[in-house]
Amino acid sequence: MLTVYTTAQSEQWDGVVRSFKDHDIYWLSGYVKAFQLHGDGEPLLFFVETEGARGINVVMKRDVAQSPYFAGRIPEGEYFDFTTPYGYGCWLIEGDDTGELFRLYEDWLKKNGIVSEFVRFHPMLKNHIPCEGFYDVIRLGEVVHLDLSSPEAIWNNMSSKNRNVIRKAVKNDVQIYNGRFPAIYERFRAIYDGTMDRDNAEKYYYFDAPFYRSVLDDLPLNAQVFWAEKDGEIIAASIILAANGRLNYHLSGSLREYSSLAATNLLLYRAALWGCEHGFSTFYLGGGVGSEEDSLFKFKRAFYKGELNRYCIGRRIFDQEKYDALVGMRPPIDSGFFPKYRAPADE
Repeated sequence: MLTVYTTAQSEQWDGVVRSFKDHDIYWLSGYVKAFQLHGDGEPLLFFVETEGARGINVVMKRDVAQSPYFAGRIPEGEYFDFTTPYGYGCWLIEGDDTGELFRLYEDWLKKNGIVSEFVRFHPMLKNHIPCEGFYDVIRLGEVVHLDLSSPEAIWNNMSSKNRNVIRKAVKNDVQIYNGRFPAIYERFRAIYDGTMDRDNAEKYYYFDAPFYRSVLDDLPLNAQVFWAEKDGEIIAASIILAANGRLNYHLSGSLREYSSLAATNLLLYRAALWGCEHGFSTFYLGGGVGSEEDSLFKFKRAFYKGELNRYCIGRRIFDQEKYDALVGMRPPIDSGFFPKYRAPADE
């Protein structure tokens, strides 16, 4: 049995997701709605159940004809591809006999014009393992999480330097608050956009007002803002996501002129304590930009001394003929980007 849910069926969608013991925020309908508004495609949830296994996969369905590289060159409704929503996803599988599950899925894709699929596996769930025979799995960099089993575990797993800067932030009277209401999301957006400006971020990483309204309205029990104040001014803020015993560091920004106060260090520490107090087991921070061991990775690594998980991606071509035709419509592309026909023009 294979069932496909859209966000118009949010209640059924989320009921299926929550029936899987290892689910996380990224599979819930409220999470993907914001990214649909952002232009990432049509969210779909696949639920496949066979005698030997059952599984769910969350995807964004994209019409290739709507890509700027193919607009007006190919008809709409003929070439599609899938990608994991921003963050993580792919299959959550219960049961070991996955052959029939993947066969049903692949049959549906081929009947519905899906050319290729790019996936980002969840590092904490290690859900790449049951998918290794179906996707081409590529292992990338390490990622960081915190153990929230106790306040002592949180504190003792941090580097001594990180503990010192947190003490400094407290001494400098940086105050941490958390909540969810329209004004704090609006302030978050201003701080976050300023941070993206400083980092020369790509246009994709700027989110407009409807995106934040969706996070507020569609994730009422799963998303909130933690923010830092100094003398009544908000100087740093982060959106923290929560589901099924897991906290996730989502988006974050800070004011450069207050960087010496280490407000984000204190913010993440207090968010971890909040998670511990409210029964969460882990707080996922992620890795560096492009899975590199850069300054962002080192910042996150300072929060956890223990063993790290590894981030994996996956890819598969379902219609090689269409894939090759699309690649052939682009100038020669020397890039590892997948799918190759969507490679940025400056690659």
